[in-house]
Amino acid sequence: MRVESVTSAQNRKVKTLLALQEKARLRKEMGLFVVEGRRELGHCVRAGFEIDTLFYCPEITGCSGIHLPETSFGPPPSKLGSPPLTMPRVARFPGSESPNLDMLQTILENAGQIVEVPRELYEKIAYRGGTEGMIAEVKVKERTLDGLEMREKPLVVVLEGVEKPGNIGAVLRSADAAGADAVLICDPLTDLYNPNLIRASIGAVFTVQVVCCSSEEAIKWLKDNKINIYTAQLQDSSWYYDTDMTGGTAIVVGTEATGLTDGWRKAADGHIRIPMLGELDSLNASVSAAILLFEAVRQRNA
Repeated sequence: MRVESVTSAQNRKVKTLLALQEKARLRKEMGLFVVEGRRELGHCVRAGFEIDTLFYCPEITGCSGIHLPETSFGPPPSKLGSPPLTMPRVARFPGSESPNLDMLQTILENAGQIVEVPRELYEKIAYRGGTEGMIAEVKVKERTLDGLEMREKPLVVVLEGVEKPGNIGAVLRSADAAGADAVLICDPLTDLYNPNLIRASIGAVFTVQVVCCSSEEAIKWLKDNKINIYTAQLQDSSWYYDTDMTGGTAIVVGTEATGLTDGWRKAADGHIRIPMLGELDSLNASVSAAILLFEAVRQRNA
């Protein structure tokens, strides 16, 4: 492997990175998506995702070198057009005792290609601020219902038709915090690898098992695995804290505008609702999911 230095926003690799941030169709065609930040990339690598190309800014990372043995640099400089960067075996930070050191090393060792960019270019390609000078193109990893690893009495969150990436990202964060086994995104209206979704999840899209599927597929899978389906709805429902969630439980939440479809209402083993004491009749989908998730946690830890 060699480290390539890029300084122009007109570089082909930079243009591809920017296009992947904006275009869901291109992400699907190339099988790549973009992840920013050392924390998010750390979660990504630990979850078994493969980094195709890593862009890093040494001025921001505080890194004076990367752990790459000289024998891995590839062809001689004369065949590359420009010499590879000379790099020591250890990535160095101002304080080598920093816990970020091992994380950076892990990310670097899992990168297929490494591209060094100056601060001014990094600030143009970064989707958001405060990402610690690292942004990468990562290979998509398909997840299926049959591939889910579940506990004996699993806790699952189901989102039907939720469109806003920020809401989905927030639900994933809550699912991670509650130790949920999986999140099923049914009839998705947004790309799972949308940069806004990844950002809102702060990496939980990698730490939680997430599957995109149809509602029909999800209902069949839940029934086959004897997981109780509890739909969040106002009509014909019981208080959520009066519902037993200590067994296998799937909490199903729909959109604020239209709620859940009849298919979920009919398949449900119970309908649950959250008390609404004001004039409005619904909560944000991510807030509802969090309340219901932690009721399940409370019951299981009682």
